Amino acid sequence: MKSKAKTFAKTCIDFIRSYQSLAVMAVYAVFYLAAFFYLEQRNISYHVINFGLDQYIPFCEIFIVPYLLWFAYVALTVVFLGIKDKEEADKLVKFLIAGMTIFIVISAVFPNGHHLRPTTFEHDNIFIDLVKNLYIADTPTNVLPSIHVYNSIAIMIAVWRSRCFANHKVIKAAMLGLGVSIICSTVLLKQHSMLDVLLAFLLSALMYTICYKKESVREKGEGLSSESVK
Repeated sequence: MKSKAKTFAKTCIDFIRSYQSLAVMAVYAVFYLAAFFYLEQRNISYHVINFGLDQYIPFCEIFIVPYLLWFAYVALTVVFLGIKDKEEADKLVKFLIAGMTIFIVISAVFPNGHHLRPTTFEHDNIFIDLVKNLYIADTPTNVLPSIHVYNSIAIMIAVWRSRCFANHKVIKAAMLGLGVSIICSTVLLKQHSMLDVLLAFLLSALMYTICYKKESVREKGEGLSSESVK
């Protein structure tokens, strides 16, 4: 029995050492989900997000498809890069954790939500049924900035940068196209305000300068050093 326990423990340790970014992301996901569901269950007043542009954006139920694909889009990309491109996965995980932590802090100190969701629907179909289920499962609170948008941008950056997709232009284009459709889905399903989307883009730009830019400068310097040695 003890030998089996030691073998299992050794296997876990070896996995963590080999796939550190995946292990870190898995542990953080537990913290994030616990914090998110706690904030969702709080019965407190919140600041209503009201952005003028929202009233001109139509509701389009078919975008529930890319919206739900987001979960696999993020998870599978993190796992794939964690196995195939560990260097890029490390940067991606840092990017994701930084933004998601900032989102949790904002939601905790600045409770927010919106009143954009339609109360009635013009027709009935499978997409409307999925939207109704989404509305029940996910309240229109804690929306700023949009994590759907932020994480989609993170994935698109990682896919664009990773050597794994360098020679697979069709796959890269499909991944980027899905990312754009996910971003559009957040406002077309009335899950988020355009303000949530814009702030997600701003946060992404800030996190990129921190998680990627410094490393890019360092890598460039290392490249120049190696050339001078030659």
